[in-house]
Amino acid sequence: MLFLMRILFYMEDINQDIFKNPFFSRGCCALPNTSEMGNVFKPGCAKLQTYDWLQEIKPGNTPDEPAFVEVRFKNSKKDFFRVPYEMKLEVGDIVAIESAPGHDIGIVSMTGELVKIQMRKKNFRQNADQVKKVYRRARATDVEKWIASVDLENKAMFKSRAIAGELKLNMKINDVEYQGDGTKAIFYYTAEERVDFRELIKVMAETFKVRIEMRQIGARQEAARLGAIGSCGRETCCSTWLTNFCSVTTNNARTQQLSLNPSKLAGQCGKLKCCLNYENDMYLEALKEFPAQDVILKTKKGDAEYQKADVFKRIIWYSYIHDNSSMMAIPLDKVKEIIKANSTGTIPEQLEEFAVTLEQKTEYPNGHDQEELRRFDEEFK
Repeated sequence: MLFLMRILFYMEDINQDIFKNPFFSRGCCALPNTSEMGNVFKPGCAKLQTYDWLQEIKPGNTPDEPAFVEVRFKNSKKDFFRVPYEMKLEVGDIVAIESAPGHDIGIVSMTGELVKIQMRKKNFRQNADQVKKVYRRARATDVEKWIASVDLENKAMFKSRAIAGELKLNMKINDVEYQGDGTKAIFYYTAEERVDFRELIKVMAETFKVRIEMRQIGARQEAARLGAIGSCGRETCCSTWLTNFCSVTTNNARTQQLSLNPSKLAGQCGKLKCCLNYENDMYLEALKEFPAQDVILKTKKGDAEYQKADVFKRIIWYSYIHDNSSMMAIPLDKVKEIIKANSTGTIPEQLEEFAVTLEQKTEYPNGHDQEELRRFDEEFK
């Protein structure tokens, strides 16, 4: 009970911080102040924090070799921009950058040589002349428009949901991002099927008086934007640090000898938990020493087949084919001895001689209301 109360208080503190500071999702620990243009960007409160291990190397900015910076926007949105000649920018500077149409406002999240490494890593191979540029450091008027635009995001999200409901569209609008100059708004939505939102765009354009852009995202991206508390008691990885989603299948759960229970293996997004990938390689490496599951152990009492394994204790459970109700835990080295003896024609008396413990196997019938686990094997965006 005390643990649940701590989680509720923690979530309440997070919600209050986000409510008081709508720039929290942009990495700002405080609201931008037009009278004092200080650095409101702090690594401790930014999801996309990056350690600059090349910060001592200060590249030059010449017409022949222009400099680039990485600019972050709302949530996990980042992009690279070209810095005008003789402009010096530092991490945390609020800048006005080129956009179509108008200009957008972002926060410099990376400078120097590390930007070029990131551009190569992400295959950002555009020519310097084709890369969008930084116009200037944000003026007080730019920040005022930016603050006013960000304040409209929550109202626009709830209003757009109501409009989509009136049009009976099978979609969920889960986030809105206004451009810094207030001339454009990006609406992020999730939908199970293709949605014809042409009428929706017309209604929203008349309602909000801005240019509308719709972007579909997957269930995992939705969970990352909304944030949640996982079954581990901590904030979900996708909402705190994880930005690249890797495929997760039920084979990961089988490899780690986990119970194939959809309610326990599914995350807040309804998909398999991303953390199933974290230790999967270690299990695969450890299981190389284990024999194949289709190997039969031959004894004079009868043949035995594989039931389950404990990777950490290096124990394998076997049961006789003619008696599946009793299982025997046999150490891995003893199993290898039996397999080697069988290959030479030697058959031991019984497995009980090698077992460390005995266990009765219990069959649990599947409930009629349980969901099919194979639904997780479907591809996701």
